[in-house]
Amino acid sequence: MSESQKKVIVGMSGGVDSSVSAYLLLQQGYKVEGLFMKNWEEDDGEEYCTAAADLADAQAVCDKLGIELHTVNFAAEYWDNVFELFLAEYKAGRTPNPDILCNKEIKFKAFLEFAAEDLGADYIATGHYVRRADVNGKSQLLRGLDGNKDQSYFLYTLSHEQIAQSLFPVGELEKPQVRKIAEELDLITAKKKDSTGICFIGERKFREFLGRYLPAQPGKIISVDGDEVGEHQGLMYHTLGQRKGLGIGGIKDGGEDPWYVVDKDVENNILIVAQGHDHPRLMSVGLIAQQLHWVDREPLTGTLRCTVKTRYRQTDISCTVKALDDDRIEVIFDEPVAAVTPGQSAVFYNGEVCLGGGIIEQRLPLQA
Repeated sequence: MSESQKKVIVGMSGGVDSSVSAYLLLQQGYKVEGLFMKNWEEDDGEEYCTAAADLADAQAVCDKLGIELHTVNFAAEYWDNVFELFLAEYKAGRTPNPDILCNKEIKFKAFLEFAAEDLGADYIATGHYVRRADVNGKSQLLRGLDGNKDQSYFLYTLSHEQIAQSLFPVGELEKPQVRKIAEELDLITAKKKDSTGICFIGERKFREFLGRYLPAQPGKIISVDGDEVGEHQGLMYHTLGQRKGLGIGGIKDGGEDPWYVVDKDVENNILIVAQGHDHPRLMSVGLIAQQLHWVDREPLTGTLRCTVKTRYRQTDISCTVKALDDDRIEVIFDEPVAAVTPGQSAVFYNGEVCLGGGIIEQRLPLQA
């Protein structure tokens, strides 16, 4: 079968990126259909951008492009495989990344299987800003062309087989070009703002939302010098490097520098803070990562020189990676890095190629 007769199911979110992805695939001659995934059962009023509004936008775009839109409900899979793990990580005092979990369990597992088995798809497509390259019979994951929008950090768990079944049309474009195409086509999503907030759950008051599922446990805020400087409402509401929302005012002889979270003592429910964004207690010389996913699915042996991101939008950090065992690695940075956060992901690159990554189990502090 020629590529042009192949069937692609586009994950239509009701946003501009997936809308333009569907159009570009039509232009390339594929047989295109859309799929809208409902992954969260709404349990509150209209104050948030609901799935209903997104579905209406996705339907309007598909009507305009002349393609069919299917819908599917993955709320049970999302709850079991993403949300419960997300809550468990917060409960353990770590800061998880739900978007990474969601891509792993929903968009490139549940969606991929449903599209292939139920809808007869040859490929799926999404509006992610990443690119794919096929080298020596294996698909590689590359950064998106638009460095500002590159989303490879969120897709590092994908295997080369999953990437081989996926198309990323907007990964070859810059965001302003995508908006321009949508405007020229007069798509309803052309000026729609990018979604933020928890993957699929949308924008809501995070503290209030988390408090519904996990009981808050207030405790002390202690400075690195051992002084009690305030009270926190729950360790789960705070992350390393955080400055806002600590509620610590001026302290006698405390100076003017803002306070930052530098550690969490989960056992004693204590939040540890220090003044200054480059305080030594905030810096790490490296990290240990586990739950590894290498895109080529070849385990690491020996050492690897590459770059790493310990959070999204971070500038690449040169590092040396050493295998500790089958599922754990030690990463040593060339220079100390601030706010390395357990529960977040460390993602590795060789130039444009995303090699894979893992979950940060612990940081290796500059100063204990």
